[in-house]
Amino acid sequence: MREPLLTSAPATSPVRPPLLLRSIALMKPITWFAPAWAWFCGSVASGATFWTVDGLGRLALGMVLAGPIVCGLSQVVNDYCDREVDAINEPQRLIPSGMVSTRQVFATIVVLTILALGIALVLGPMVTLLTAVGMVSAVLYSANPVRAKRNGWIGAALVALSYEGLPWLAGHLSFAELTPLSVAMALLFSFGTVGIMMINDFKAIEGDRRSGIHTIPAVYGPAIAARIVIATMVLAQICAAVVLGLAARWIPLVLVAVFTVAQLPLQRRFLQDPVANAIAYSAGSSGLFVLGMLVSAIGLRG
Repeated sequence: MREPLLTSAPATSPVRPPLLLRSIALMKPITWFAPAWAWFCGSVASGATFWTVDGLGRLALGMVLAGPIVCGLSQVVNDYCDREVDAINEPQRLIPSGMVSTRQVFATIVVLTILALGIALVLGPMVTLLTAVGMVSAVLYSANPVRAKRNGWIGAALVALSYEGLPWLAGHLSFAELTPLSVAMALLFSFGTVGIMMINDFKAIEGDRRSGIHTIPAVYGPAIAARIVIATMVLAQICAAVVLGLAARWIPLVLVAVFTVAQLPLQRRFLQDPVANAIAYSAGSSGLFVLGMLVSAIGLRG
């Protein structure tokens, strides 16, 4: 029997929003910022001048590609692959609750894939290649048989590279040829983002342990995991400052150092109770971290 376009929601559920809004909710707009910001930073690092119609158009297209489209696609794939676990742990979510049907999921994936490849082709062949790599990474992260998210190190690294490294490189390539300094910054901030990705796992330590998902907090416990998070983020920022120093970019170097030191009070509170303070630490330290990304990108312009 053909599956209906919209399955019935539980009797206790509220009135459904329109179909398009449900697809957008499945794409999790809150997650779009990180890759869109990385694309912007990579574009800035290219040294390009944006204040033309073509420049602003390419910048806007790229940020939409990295954020709503490719990142949104990865969220849809992840939620579909997690539907059975979510039916047990979070039955109110869109797919297990019946608010979004399997047919709508696949229609959303098809539309986003077409949009992703179409926009990437406009921005250039290398951007298209990196976009394809990001889309494949989304599948490898969420879907069997690989399902990289089951391993805390591999999963966090794959997401970090997809959220920060690939968009940074693609943003640069949409305007100019890559430089060694820009590649170094993309990799360093991807490494630091591995720590940020781990913060999201503090809220589900027991559930991940029962489900066999080996996140860093689940494997090492919250105390050791918190130290790993901090060490990863700080090391990335120190190395970024070193790269800026080697390039004689002194003002950006000082600013990155200031942003790094400003995270110390947040780190102390995080270490006192990692589970309770994970969200506050993520908000504060991540904000300073992404400011360091932009300052580093500006520093690469010369």
